Amino acid sequence: MSSLRCPLSERFPRRATSWQLQDRLLQFGSRPLLMGIVNVTPDSFSDGGHFLDSKAAIAQGLRLAAEGADVLDIGGESTRPYADSVGTDEELNRILPVVEALAGRVDIPLSIDTSKQAVARAALAVGAEIINDVTGLESDPKMLPLAAEMDAGICAMHMQGTPQTMQDAPTYEDIVKEICAYLQARRDALIASGIAAERICLDPGIGFGKTHQHNIRLMSQCWRFHELGCPLLVGHSRKGFLAKILGDKTSDRGAATIGGALALAVQGVQLIRVHDVRPVREALLAFEATGGIDGQEQTLAD
Repeated sequence: MSSLRCPLSERFPRRATSWQLQDRLLQFGSRPLLMGIVNVTPDSFSDGGHFLDSKAAIAQGLRLAAEGADVLDIGGESTRPYADSVGTDEELNRILPVVEALAGRVDIPLSIDTSKQAVARAALAVGAEIINDVTGLESDPKMLPLAAEMDAGICAMHMQGTPQTMQDAPTYEDIVKEICAYLQARRDALIASGIAAERICLDPGIGFGKTHQHNIRLMSQCWRFHELGCPLLVGHSRKGFLAKILGDKTSDRGAATIGGALALAVQGVQLIRVHDVRPVREALLAFEATGGIDGQEQTLAD
């Protein structure tokens, strides 16, 4: 990676500057945009059960939007290690009231975190604009045709194995090279299926079939994925490798999440998926204003 005193556009000439969604264009500056997490689940690793009730989930989405989230990501099935799968009807019952309510009350894009075509289709019909699929749109053969048909924004993630197996013994010879090759292949498969390149976002899948050391290496090497020419989404918020770094399993990992976000900002990552929008946003604003991202002096109005 070249000098951090150069602007992002010079350090990463292939860095994507926009992402075409269903009805709008997300444009990226030097500071990452924030995707706020709304888990409508009983068993997500960090906040499972807190927002299973639709009213609580809607209130959480509104709170994250008010705190400055640029996108809301709504999911009804936990993908933590060894999580039980959820039936389509149950997943729909969890997320549809939340997506529909938020679509009518916030002016930021909504993302549906699902690997099921039927859930994605229903969510898009009531206001979602993005399909965020942790299986890279591979687990449901109907997902690719739906994505092409609906002109949705697409985020394809890397995962080694499934949530039920991914942490059994994740192994790589060169994790960055292998994940880059996978994401390139998924990008090309999506394009071949009729999805426009400008609608594709890629996610290296922090915590999905990776050891703590794998996650740390990926976090430090995310800049290499800019060569794929797509926006990058990274979700490291509150994850276990942060507790490993801190040496404290009981930590809430909030400060560590902010530290990781700053490292991603320096690497030009366009979107960061977080549980706590306000503290991460405030840290990024201060970091940008003091020259921490583009390495240039910033001028603030009095």
